[in-house]
Amino acid sequence: MADEPSASEAAADSLRDAARRNGRPATLPGRLLDGGARGARRVVGATGLDRAVESVAEEAIVRAIESPAVEGALERVLRGPMVEEAVGAAINSPAVERSVMEALDSEMVDRVWARLLAGDETQRLVERIAEAPELRAAIAAQSVGVFEDLAQQARGVASRLDGAVERPARFLGRRGHRAEAPSQAGAVTRLMALIADAGILNAFFLIASALVALVASLIVPDDSIGIAIGAGLWACAATIYLFVFWATAGQTPGMRLMGIRLLVRGSPEPGAGRALRRLVGTGLSLLTLGAGFLPILFTRRRVGLPDLIGGTEVVYAPSAVSAAPWSEPPAQPEPAT
Repeated sequence: MADEPSASEAAADSLRDAARRNGRPATLPGRLLDGGARGARRVVGATGLDRAVESVAEEAIVRAIESPAVEGALERVLRGPMVEEAVGAAINSPAVERSVMEALDSEMVDRVWARLLAGDETQRLVERIAEAPELRAAIAAQSVGVFEDLAQQARGVASRLDGAVERPARFLGRRGHRAEAPSQAGAVTRLMALIADAGILNAFFLIASALVALVASLIVPDDSIGIAIGAGLWACAATIYLFVFWATAGQTPGMRLMGIRLLVRGSPEPGAGRALRRLVGTGLSLLTLGAGFLPILFTRRRVGLPDLIGGTEVVYAPSAVSAAPWSEPPAQPEPAT
């Protein structure tokens, strides 16, 4: 503040400048004002008043800024709509958008990302996420959910086709129209379950059958004998497959996929004896080119020759889909009594 001219000095300088511009010497009041201003400036500099005034002014400004009133006023301004509008206008500004896009397209950002991805911390983070049991459970639940959705759609289509195929057959057999859909599975659903089981069998025994056929072709030069041996082994595998699943679980994987199962007088456990008799009925139906399955289209409870011989019936039994454990809401604690 010592270097800044005072108001009196500024006035004296202006008078001198005006006099010089007019080509006349300064007047007596101007000379007196000029001399007084220079004297006052020397006195203030010698006594240190200018520094004292500057320090007092600075301390007053700091105290005012740190006061609760100023802090509250700034907080109110920051919470007000004016700051929000200013920030929104800045974000939506084309200049800000252009600057952000230029920053993202810069080589510096590429180098930073490259260092982050190549760092050991990032690799450990990726490994930790991949090994997390929550992630594995979520992927498994998602896969099961997609598979179950597809199975539900296939079951719905097969159930509608069961009734559609039965209508002309019942009309020709003068059985009349069903008042309501029975709980027993129809021919289309059973056929789709059988196709699914055949696909599973082929997937499991394709390599084994190929190896057996190869060995048989080396031992027996006639290809027809090798084909017969392979077909016989496949038939044996299919028989064991159906017998084991019917006797133990009451349904094959294909039947489970289509949501059907065997019942024996209301019990879901047919047992080995009934499973064996049902296999005999299935074999006879296949030997007659499927004639043993035709009664499914006409009878009231949709029973075919395998059901009549085995004393079983095939009913709709869709599996219940359980919700994922993390999707359940947390249990609320009981209020203390």
